[in-house]
Amino acid sequence: MQGFGNVGMVACQELHQRGVRILAVGDRYGTIRNERGLDVPALVRHVSAGNLLRDFAGGERISPDELLATPCTVVVPAALERVINASNAARLRCRILAEAANGPTTPEADAILADSDLFIIPDVLCNAGGVTVSYFEWVQDIQQFLWDEEQVNRKLRELMLRAFGQVRQLARDRGLSMRTAALSLGVQKMAREKIRRGLYP
Repeated sequence: MQGFGNVGMVACQELHQRGVRILAVGDRYGTIRNERGLDVPALVRHVSAGNLLRDFAGGERISPDELLATPCTVVVPAALERVINASNAARLRCRILAEAANGPTTPEADAILADSDLFIIPDVLCNAGGVTVSYFEWVQDIQQFLWDEEQVNRKLRELMLRAFGQVRQLARDRGLSMRTAALSLGVQKMAREKIRRGLYP
């Protein structure tokens, strides 16, 4: 997990609750790793108390460059854009790249990763949950609805799973990357709505 703020911390907690072992985490102040798995609840308490992530006793300090090269199943860049670039893309040792930050992969790195068997969940799909829930809030305000947390989570899960399925299907059918498929679907939807509603609805 590259980043341990609003996105990275919550992602770590959600993954931990589902039995996923978090091997390494980094933020702007430092990076730590524990090959047996970090104690995520303890790490959250440590950072929430105002302590630096790098001082957490449950992990050894490593360099930021080692974080992305850690052998694992999933790498989640969850903080900065352009962190995966031409100089480090080939060093990724994961099966899935889940882009929780905006634009974490440069076009040059994308070209390198295209020749690998790495499965990429692009940022436009992977980190769309926050914007989607903001839309839900707007809908509730306009319609004077009041959804509880369970309803919001259920609607979010349904929408995100459907979107993922649509992107994956288009990628398979057309031989596209997940990124190109996601962007293509977005452009298609915008074009359809412009035709239906006009330029100034």
